[in-house]
Amino acid sequence: MADFRTLCGLFVCFSLIATAGSQVKKKEESLGDKVQQLTEWNNKKSIIRLNGDKFRQYVKTPPRNYSVIVMLTALQAQRQCSVCKQANEEYQILANSWRYSQQYSNQLFFTMVDYDEGADVFQSMKINTAPVFMHFPAKGKPKKSDTMDIHRVGFAAEQIARWVAERTDIQIRVFRPPNYSGTLALALLFSLIGGLLYLKRNNLEFLYNKNCWGAFALAVIFAMTSGQMWNHIRGPPLMHRNPSTGQMHYIHGSSQGQFIMETYIVMLLHGSVVVGFLLLNEAHTMKGDAGKRRIMALAGLGCVAIFFSLLLSIFRSKYQGYPYSFFEDNTCFTFALSVQLPVQVNIPLVLPVFDVEEHLQHACHPADSAYQSSQKRDWAHSFSRFSLCFAFFSAFGTSLVL
Repeated sequence: MADFRTLCGLFVCFSLIATAGSQVKKKEESLGDKVQQLTEWNNKKSIIRLNGDKFRQYVKTPPRNYSVIVMLTALQAQRQCSVCKQANEEYQILANSWRYSQQYSNQLFFTMVDYDEGADVFQSMKINTAPVFMHFPAKGKPKKSDTMDIHRVGFAAEQIARWVAERTDIQIRVFRPPNYSGTLALALLFSLIGGLLYLKRNNLEFLYNKNCWGAFALAVIFAMTSGQMWNHIRGPPLMHRNPSTGQMHYIHGSSQGQFIMETYIVMLLHGSVVVGFLLLNEAHTMKGDAGKRRIMALAGLGCVAIFFSLLLSIFRSKYQGYPYSFFEDNTCFTFALSVQLPVQVNIPLVLPVFDVEEHLQHACHPADSAYQSSQKRDWAHSFSRFSLCFAFFSAFGTSLVL
Protein backbone atom coordinates (compact mmCIF):
# COMPACT_ATOMS: atom_id res chain seq x y z
CA MET A 1 0.00 0.00 0.00
CA ALA A 2 2.85 2.37 0.83
CA ASP A 3 4.50 1.58 -2.48
CA PHE A 4 1.29 2.40 -4.32
CA ARG A 5 1.03 5.79 -2.58
CA THR A 6 4.64 6.51 -3.41
CA LEU A 7 4.06 5.68 -7.05
CA CYS A 8 0.96 7.95 -7.13
CA GLY A 9 2.92 10.81 -5.59
CA LEU A 10 5.72 10.44 -8.11
CA PHE A 11 3.19 10.34 -10.95
CA VAL A 12 1.54 13.54 -9.74
CA CYS A 13 4.92 15.27 -9.41
CA PHE A 14 6.01 14.27 -12.89
CA SER A 15 2.62 15.39 -14.27
CA LEU A 16 2.96 18.82 -12.68
CA ILE A 17 6.51 19.18 -13.95
CA ALA A 18 5.47 18.17 -17.45
CA THR A 19 2.52 20.59 -17.39
CA ALA A 20 4.68 23.47 -16.19
CA GLY A 21 7.27 22.68 -18.82
CA SER A 22 4.68 22.61 -21.58
CA GLN A 23 3.26 25.96 -20.43
CA VAL A 24 6.72 27.50 -20.41
CA LYS A 25 7.36 26.07 -23.85
CA LYS A 26 4.06 27.48 -25.13
CA LYS A 27 4.93 30.91 -23.70
CA GLU A 28 8.33 30.78 -25.34
CA GLU A 29 6.77 29.78 -28.64
CA SER A 30 4.16 32.54 -28.29
CA LEU A 31 6.84 35.10 -27.43
CA GLY A 32 8.99 33.92 -30.31
CA ASP A 33 6.09 34.21 -32.72
CA LYS A 34 5.31 37.73 -31.53
CA VAL A 35 8.92 38.89 -31.86
CA GLN A 36 9.22 37.25 -35.28
CA GLN A 37 6.03 38.89 -36.53
CA LEU A 38 7.02 42.33 -35.23
CA THR A 39 10.47 41.96 -36.79
CA GLU A 40 8.95 41.08 -40.15
CA TRP A 41 6.70 44.12 -40.04
CA ASN A 42 9.60 46.30 -38.92
CA ASN A 43 11.72 45.13 -41.86
CA LYS A 44 9.07 46.49 -44.20
CA LYS A 45 8.30 49.75 -42.39
CA SER A 46 10.08 51.62 -39.62
CA ILE A 47 6.78 52.38 -37.88
CA ILE A 48 4.36 49.48 -37.33
CA ARG A 49 0.71 50.51 -37.65
CA LEU A 50 -1.55 48.76 -35.15
CA ASN A 51 -5.30 48.49 -34.77
CA GLY A 52 -7.13 47.57 -31.58
CA ASP A 53 -6.61 43.79 -31.86
CA LYS A 54 -2.93 44.01 -32.76
CA PHE A 55 -2.35 46.54 -29.97
CA ARG A 56 -3.80 44.20 -27.37
CA GLN A 57 -1.96 41.16 -28.75
CA TYR A 58 1.52 42.61 -29.25
CA VAL A 59 1.65 45.47 -26.76
CA LYS A 60 -0.69 44.81 -23.85
CA THR A 61 -0.73 41.00 -23.56
CA PRO A 62 2.27 39.22 -21.96
CA PRO A 63 4.71 37.60 -22.44
CA ARG A 64 6.90 40.38 -23.80
CA ASN A 65 10.67 40.80 -23.63
CA TYR A 66 10.79 43.92 -25.80
CA SER A 67 9.89 47.57 -25.31
CA VAL A 68 7.29 49.28 -27.48
CA ILE A 69 6.99 53.00 -28.22
CA VAL A 70 3.43 53.84 -29.27
CA MET A 71 2.30 57.10 -30.84
CA LEU A 72 -1.44 57.62 -30.46
CA THR A 73 -2.44 60.07 -33.16
CA ALA A 74 -5.13 61.23 -35.60
CA LEU A 75 -3.75 61.69 -39.10
CA GLN A 76 -6.94 61.63 -41.14
CA ALA A 77 -7.75 64.88 -42.96
CA GLN A 78 -11.17 65.24 -41.35
CA ARG A 79 -9.54 65.39 -37.90
CA GLN A 80 -7.69 68.60 -38.85
CA CYS A 81 -4.80 67.85 -36.49
CA SER A 82 -1.84 69.76 -37.89
CA VAL A 83 0.20 68.97 -34.78
CA CYS A 84 -0.27 65.25 -35.41
CA LYS A 85 1.23 65.57 -38.88
CA GLN A 86 4.26 67.45 -37.60
CA ALA A 87 4.76 64.99 -34.76
CA ASN A 88 4.44 62.08 -37.21
CA GLU A 89 7.23 63.51 -39.34
CA GLU A 90 9.56 63.75 -36.33
CA TYR A 91 8.52 60.29 -35.16
CA GLN A 92 9.27 58.90 -38.63
CA ILE A 93 12.76 60.43 -38.56
CA LEU A 94 13.46 58.80 -35.20
CA ALA A 95 12.10 55.40 -36.28
CA ASN A 96 14.20 55.47 -39.47
CA SER A 97 17.27 56.43 -37.45
CA TRP A 98 16.74 53.39 -35.22
CA ARG A 99 15.84 51.02 -38.04
CA TYR A 100 19.00 51.74 -40.05
CA SER A 101 21.42 52.16 -37.14
CA GLN A 102 24.12 49.66 -36.17
CA GLN A 103 22.53 49.23 -32.73
CA TYR A 104 19.23 48.05 -34.19
CA SER A 105 17.76 44.98 -32.48
CA ASN A 106 14.41 43.39 -31.65
CA GLN A 107 14.46 44.88 -28.16
CA LEU A 108 12.63 48.05 -29.25
CA PHE A 109 9.81 48.64 -31.73
CA PHE A 110 8.17 51.87 -32.85
CA THR A 111 4.43 51.58 -33.44
CA MET A 112 1.49 53.86 -34.14
CA VAL A 113 -2.24 53.72 -33.46
CA ASP A 114 -4.46 56.04 -35.48
CA TYR A 115 -7.75 57.08 -33.92
CA ASP A 116 -9.73 56.06 -36.99
CA GLU A 117 -8.12 52.60 -36.94
CA GLY A 118 -8.18 51.97 -33.20
CA ALA A 119 -10.68 54.18 -31.39
CA ASP A 120 -11.14 51.43 -28.79
CA VAL A 121 -7.47 51.84 -27.83
CA PHE A 122 -8.03 55.51 -27.02
CA GLN A 123 -11.09 54.62 -24.96
CA SER A 124 -9.34 51.84 -23.03
CA MET A 125 -6.35 54.12 -22.29
CA LYS A 126 -8.70 57.02 -21.40
CA ILE A 127 -6.96 59.34 -23.87
CA ASN A 128 -8.89 62.17 -25.48
CA THR A 129 -6.00 64.14 -27.02
CA ALA A 130 -3.48 63.55 -29.76
CA PRO A 131 -0.62 63.09 -30.32
CA VAL A 132 0.48 61.07 -27.29
CA PHE A 133 3.76 59.14 -26.98
CA MET A 134 3.76 56.17 -24.59
CA HIS A 135 6.36 53.60 -23.62
CA PHE A 136 5.35 50.04 -22.76
CA PRO A 137 8.26 48.37 -20.94
CA ALA A 138 9.31 44.76 -21.41
CA LYS A 139 8.22 43.94 -17.85
CA GLY A 140 5.51 45.51 -15.75
CA LYS A 141 2.93 48.15 -16.49
CA PRO A 142 3.58 51.67 -17.81
CA LYS A 143 4.19 54.34 -15.20
CA LYS A 144 3.35 58.01 -15.31
CA SER A 145 6.83 58.84 -16.60
CA ASP A 146 6.27 56.42 -19.51
CA THR A 147 4.02 59.06 -21.10
CA MET A 148 6.05 61.80 -22.76
CA ASP A 149 5.21 65.37 -21.77
CA ILE A 150 5.28 66.99 -25.19
CA HIS A 151 3.89 70.27 -23.81
CA ARG A 152 7.07 70.68 -21.78
CA VAL A 153 9.80 69.28 -24.03
CA GLY A 154 8.18 69.32 -27.48
CA PHE A 155 8.10 66.47 -29.98
CA ALA A 156 11.29 66.97 -31.99
CA ALA A 157 13.03 63.74 -32.94
CA GLU A 158 15.96 64.57 -30.67
CA GLN A 159 13.66 65.14 -27.71
CA ILE A 160 11.83 61.86 -28.32
CA ALA A 161 15.19 60.04 -28.61
CA ARG A 162 16.31 61.50 -25.27
CA TRP A 163 13.06 60.40 -23.64
CA VAL A 164 13.39 56.88 -25.16
CA ALA A 165 16.94 56.65 -23.79
CA GLU A 166 15.69 57.56 -20.30
CA ARG A 167 13.00 54.85 -20.42
CA THR A 168 14.86 52.02 -22.20
CA ASP A 169 18.60 52.79 -21.86
CA ILE A 170 18.83 52.55 -25.66
CA GLN A 171 20.70 55.43 -27.25
CA ILE A 172 19.47 56.44 -30.71
CA ARG A 173 21.45 58.86 -32.85
CA VAL A 174 19.05 60.91 -34.95
CA PHE A 175 19.90 61.23 -38.64
CA ARG A 176 17.88 63.86 -40.43
CA PRO A 177 17.58 63.88 -44.22
CA PRO A 178 19.54 66.73 -45.82
CA ASN A 179 17.57 69.94 -46.18
CA TYR A 180 19.02 72.40 -48.66
CA SER A 181 16.21 74.96 -48.47
CA GLY A 182 18.05 77.07 -45.88
CA THR A 183 21.25 77.02 -47.93
CA LEU A 184 19.41 77.99 -51.10
CA ALA A 185 17.56 80.81 -49.33
CA LEU A 186 20.82 82.14 -47.89
CA ALA A 187 22.52 81.95 -51.30
CA LEU A 188 19.57 83.79 -52.88
CA LEU A 189 19.72 86.49 -50.21
CA PHE A 190 23.43 87.08 -50.73
CA SER A 191 22.89 87.12 -54.50
CA LEU A 192 20.20 89.80 -54.16
CA ILE A 193 22.38 91.89 -51.85
CA GLY A 194 25.34 91.52 -54.17
CA GLY A 195 23.26 92.48 -57.20
CA LEU A 196 21.84 95.51 -55.40
CA LEU A 197 25.31 96.71 -54.40
CA TYR A 198 26.55 96.21 -57.96
CA LEU A 199 23.69 98.22 -59.44
CA LYS A 200 24.18 100.96 -56.87
CA ARG A 201 27.98 100.86 -56.99
CA ASN A 202 28.15 104.55 -57.95
CA ASN A 203 25.77 105.65 -55.19
CA LEU A 204 26.23 103.88 -51.86
CA GLU A 205 24.95 106.66 -49.65
CA PHE A 206 22.02 104.51 -48.60
CA LEU A 207 24.48 102.40 -46.58
CA TYR A 208 24.91 105.39 -44.27
CA ASN A 209 21.17 105.99 -43.90
CA LYS A 210 20.28 105.78 -40.22
CA ASN A 211 16.62 105.06 -40.94
CA CYS A 212 17.48 101.95 -42.99
CA TRP A 213 19.75 100.55 -40.31
CA GLY A 214 17.21 101.45 -37.62
CA ALA A 215 14.43 99.60 -39.48
CA PHE A 216 16.73 96.59 -39.94
CA ALA A 217 17.62 96.56 -36.24
CA LEU A 218 13.95 96.78 -35.24
CA ALA A 219 13.07 93.90 -37.57
CA VAL A 220 15.71 91.70 -35.93
CA ILE A 221 14.57 92.73 -32.44
CA PHE A 222 10.91 92.05 -33.22
CA ALA A 223 11.77 88.63 -34.65
CA MET A 224 13.76 87.63 -31.56
CA THR A 225 11.45 89.04 -28.89
CA SER A 226 8.35 87.53 -30.51
CA GLY A 227 9.71 83.96 -30.43
CA GLN A 228 10.76 83.26 -34.01
CA MET A 229 13.81 81.29 -32.85
CA TRP A 230 11.57 79.16 -30.60
CA ASN A 231 9.36 78.44 -33.61
CA HIS A 232 12.38 77.44 -35.66
CA ILE A 233 13.57 75.00 -32.97
CA ARG A 234 10.25 73.52 -31.83
CA GLY A 235 8.16 73.76 -34.99
CA PRO A 236 4.77 74.66 -33.42
CA PRO A 237 1.50 74.68 -35.42
CA LEU A 238 0.12 77.84 -36.99
CA MET A 239 -2.97 77.78 -34.72
CA HIS A 240 -5.14 75.23 -32.91
CA ARG A 241 -8.78 74.29 -33.30
CA ASN A 242 -10.56 72.95 -30.22
CA PRO A 243 -11.91 69.52 -31.27
CA SER A 244 -14.90 69.72 -28.91
CA THR A 245 -16.06 73.29 -29.58
CA GLY A 246 -14.49 73.94 -32.98
CA GLN A 247 -13.17 77.29 -31.75
CA MET A 248 -9.88 78.46 -33.22
CA HIS A 249 -7.14 79.42 -30.73
CA TYR A 250 -4.38 81.79 -31.75
CA ILE A 251 -2.74 82.15 -28.30
CA HIS A 252 -1.37 79.08 -26.53
CA GLY A 253 -2.87 78.70 -23.07
CA SER A 254 0.39 77.62 -21.42
CA SER A 255 3.69 79.37 -20.79
CA GLN A 256 5.46 76.27 -22.14
CA GLY A 257 4.30 76.70 -25.73
CA GLN A 258 3.17 79.10 -28.41
CA PHE A 259 1.61 79.12 -31.87
CA ILE A 260 3.07 80.71 -34.99
CA MET A 261 0.09 83.09 -35.22
CA GLU A 262 0.79 84.14 -31.63
CA THR A 263 4.30 85.15 -32.69
CA TYR A 264 2.90 87.46 -35.36
CA ILE A 265 0.42 88.97 -32.92
CA VAL A 266 3.15 89.71 -30.35
CA MET A 267 5.37 91.15 -33.09
CA LEU A 268 2.54 93.43 -34.23
CA LEU A 269 1.91 94.65 -30.68
CA HIS A 270 5.62 95.35 -30.12
CA GLY A 271 5.71 97.28 -33.38
CA SER A 272 2.65 99.29 -32.36
CA VAL A 273 4.29 100.29 -29.07
CA VAL A 274 7.40 101.39 -30.96
CA VAL A 275 5.24 103.40 -33.39
CA GLY A 276 3.69 105.12 -30.38
CA PHE A 277 7.08 106.21 -29.07
CA LEU A 278 8.13 107.35 -32.55
CA LEU A 279 5.01 109.51 -32.78
CA LEU A 280 5.77 111.07 -29.40
CA ASN A 281 9.32 111.80 -30.48
CA GLU A 282 8.25 113.24 -33.83
CA ALA A 283 5.64 115.43 -32.15
CA HIS A 284 8.42 116.99 -30.12
CA THR A 285 11.00 117.48 -32.89
CA MET A 286 8.85 118.38 -35.89
CA LYS A 287 8.06 121.96 -36.85
CA GLY A 288 4.71 123.04 -38.10
CA ASP A 289 1.09 123.26 -37.06
CA ALA A 290 0.59 122.96 -33.29
CA GLY A 291 -2.71 121.13 -33.74
CA LYS A 292 -1.05 118.44 -35.85
CA ARG A 293 1.69 118.03 -33.25
CA ARG A 294 -0.96 117.77 -30.52
CA ILE A 295 -2.83 115.03 -32.37
CA MET A 296 0.41 113.18 -33.03
CA ALA A 297 1.38 113.33 -29.35
CA LEU A 298 -2.00 112.03 -28.18
CA ALA A 299 -1.98 109.28 -30.82
CA GLY A 300 1.48 108.17 -29.73
CA LEU A 301 0.49 108.15 -26.06
CA GLY A 302 -2.64 106.14 -26.87
CA CYS A 303 -0.65 103.58 -28.89
CA VAL A 304 1.79 103.01 -26.06
CA ALA A 305 -0.92 102.67 -23.40
CA ILE A 306 -3.34 100.48 -25.39
CA PHE A 307 -0.92 98.09 -27.06
CA PHE A 308 1.28 97.67 -24.00
CA SER A 309 -1.86 96.79 -22.06
CA LEU A 310 -2.70 94.16 -24.69
CA LEU A 311 0.80 92.70 -24.33
CA LEU A 312 0.27 92.39 -20.59
CA SER A 313 -3.10 90.74 -21.19
CA ILE A 314 -1.48 88.06 -23.37
CA PHE A 315 1.17 87.52 -20.72
CA ARG A 316 -1.49 87.15 -18.03
CA SER A 317 -3.42 84.62 -20.12
CA LYS A 318 -0.31 82.42 -20.54
CA TYR A 319 1.01 82.71 -16.99
CA GLN A 320 -1.99 81.70 -14.90
CA GLY A 321 -2.04 83.47 -11.56
CA TYR A 322 0.07 86.43 -12.69
CA PRO A 323 -1.45 89.17 -10.53
CA TYR A 324 -0.27 92.37 -12.24
CA SER A 325 -1.88 94.34 -15.04
CA PHE A 326 -1.71 97.77 -16.64
CA PHE A 327 -5.11 99.21 -15.77
CA GLU A 328 -6.45 96.74 -13.19
CA ASP A 329 -5.59 96.22 -9.53
CA ASN A 330 -2.42 94.77 -8.05
CA THR A 331 0.14 96.67 -10.08
CA CYS A 332 3.45 95.64 -8.57
CA PHE A 333 6.15 98.12 -9.41
CA THR A 334 6.54 101.16 -11.62
CA PHE A 335 9.21 103.07 -13.35
CA ALA A 336 9.04 106.38 -15.18
CA LEU A 337 9.96 106.93 -18.80
CA SER A 338 10.67 110.49 -19.80
CA VAL A 339 8.25 111.35 -22.60
CA GLN A 340 9.03 114.68 -24.22
CA LEU A 341 5.96 116.45 -25.50
CA PRO A 342 6.02 119.36 -27.97
CA VAL A 343 6.23 122.06 -25.28
CA GLN A 344 9.59 120.91 -23.91
CA VAL A 345 7.95 119.53 -20.71
CA ASN A 346 9.00 116.11 -19.49
CA ILE A 347 5.95 114.04 -18.50
CA PRO A 348 6.58 110.77 -16.63
CA LEU A 349 4.78 107.88 -18.33
CA VAL A 350 4.32 105.20 -15.68
CA LEU A 351 4.49 101.59 -16.83
CA PRO A 352 4.28 98.44 -14.66
CA VAL A 353 7.20 96.08 -14.37
CA PHE A 354 7.25 92.54 -12.98
CA ASP A 355 9.19 92.46 -9.71
CA VAL A 356 10.89 89.06 -10.07
CA GLU A 357 12.52 89.01 -6.65
CA GLU A 358 9.31 89.82 -4.78
CA HIS A 359 7.31 87.36 -6.87
CA LEU A 360 9.74 84.51 -6.21
CA GLN A 361 9.85 85.34 -2.53
CA HIS A 362 6.05 85.28 -2.38
CA ALA A 363 5.88 82.02 -4.34
CA CYS A 364 8.53 80.24 -2.24
CA HIS A 365 7.42 81.54 1.16
CA PRO A 366 3.72 82.43 0.92
CA ALA A 367 3.08 82.15 4.65
CA ASP A 368 5.98 84.39 5.69
CA SER A 369 5.61 87.08 3.06
CA ALA A 370 1.85 87.19 2.46
CA TYR A 371 1.24 90.25 4.62
CA GLN A 372 4.37 92.03 3.36
CA SER A 373 3.50 91.32 -0.27
CA SER A 374 -0.05 92.54 0.32
CA GLN A 375 1.28 95.80 1.76
CA LYS A 376 3.65 96.21 -1.19
CA ARG A 377 0.89 95.61 -3.69
CA ASP A 378 -1.47 98.03 -1.95
CA TRP A 379 1.18 100.74 -1.87
CA ALA A 380 2.32 100.12 -5.44
CA HIS A 381 -1.28 100.01 -6.66
CA SER A 382 -2.09 103.41 -5.19
CA PHE A 383 1.15 104.97 -6.38
CA SER A 384 0.96 103.56 -9.89
CA ARG A 385 -2.71 104.52 -10.31
CA PHE A 386 -1.92 108.07 -9.22
CA SER A 387 1.14 108.27 -11.47
CA LEU A 388 -0.69 106.85 -14.45
CA CYS A 389 -3.62 109.25 -14.08
CA PHE A 390 -1.20 112.13 -13.61
CA ALA A 391 0.69 111.19 -16.78
CA PHE A 392 -2.43 110.98 -18.94
CA PHE A 393 -4.09 114.12 -17.62
CA SER A 394 -0.82 116.02 -17.86
CA ALA A 395 -0.29 114.90 -21.44
CA PHE A 396 -3.88 115.75 -22.31
CA GLY A 397 -3.68 119.16 -20.65
CA THR A 398 -0.37 119.91 -22.30
CA SER A 399 -1.76 119.03 -25.71
CA LEU A 400 -4.61 121.48 -25.17
CA VAL A 401 -2.14 124.28 -24.44
CA LEU A 402 -0.28 123.71 -27.72
